[in-house]
Amino acid sequence: MTNIILFGPPGAGKGTQANFLKEKYNLVHISTGDVFRFNIKNETDLGNLAKSFMAKGKLVPDEITIDMLSNEVDKNPEANGFIFDGFPRTKAQADALGHLMDDKDSQIDAMVALEVDDEVLVQRLLNRGKTSGRADDADESIIRNRIKVYYNETAVLKDYYQKRDKYYGVDGVGSIEEITARLSKVIDSL
Repeated sequence: MTNIILFGPPGAGKGTQANFLKEKYNLVHISTGDVFRFNIKNETDLGNLAKSFMAKGKLVPDEITIDMLSNEVDKNPEANGFIFDGFPRTKAQADALGHLMDDKDSQIDAMVALEVDDEVLVQRLLNRGKTSGRADDADESIIRNRIKVYYNETAVLKDYYQKRDKYYGVDGVGSIEEITARLSKVIDSL
């Protein structure tokens, strides 16, 4: 089983690459945002619990998120592994994800981060904003703030996985095929 955390700033191409990697390696892509939306929309117990925190303007506790991710892993017993996207974001979450995978007799094999120059990210997101309908893709100051928040929040995770020899930075600039080939080289080496 191969389990990777796919990381990168907004606009790095995580969603695009996750789609190729899940097909190539028969992995299940678990996007934390999608999992939250599914649980809330379908009014699951965890979704209702998460919604109660969000309604008060509070962050959803890590335990609820981990329980949602655990359910997603359990739904896919035949998977060759998982691509985690959007989680973890803190050291505590990284520890919790590690424990979750231990409980499933598995582990996180790598954090693979798409590395892209900030100016390229800004242009990608502004271009995406022309068709995505997302307000946060159309305003350059919001885009720059999202990128800054990403680096501030995730620097600790780069260090966390580097200390465990599980961090792999991959150049996220080039054609989709070139980037997929770089990511595949990392995954094939695990």
